[in-house]
Amino acid sequence: MDRGVDKTHALSQGLAGYVRAVAGALNLPAEGTSFEISDTATAYLALRQVAGRPGEDLMLVWSEDSGWAVAVETAPTSVIAYFGEDALPEPPLVARFVREVLAGRRRTGRRPVFSTEGNRPALAERLLRYV
Repeated sequence: MDRGVDKTHALSQGLAGYVRAVAGALNLPAEGTSFEISDTATAYLALRQVAGRPGEDLMLVWSEDSGWAVAVETAPTSVIAYFGEDALPEPPLVARFVREVLAGRRRTGRRPVFSTEGNRPALAERLLRYV
């Protein structure tokens, strides 16, 4: 990536496209998504209520330091499962992860920790194809 390019802008554009791609892979409306780039880059996707979890709204959340996780909407610290293999997995892999979690075939493990030290240019580079 050209050093003269605003990496925050590039990261924002790429993350917006990536979140749309993940939402598309899950057949979720774009209106139920958001993302933010501040001290930590994060994203949110609202999931539908699930038959096996009555009364609970679930969300799919992403952060640059721990990747994707499915959690209970009203209790964000109540993570059901972490993807854990890569901070930016391909959207179809995220969709498969969510389907496995919702079917009860995947449970939380240890929260992954991905290095954020100087990672913004690398994240922006990996997300370029979603712009």
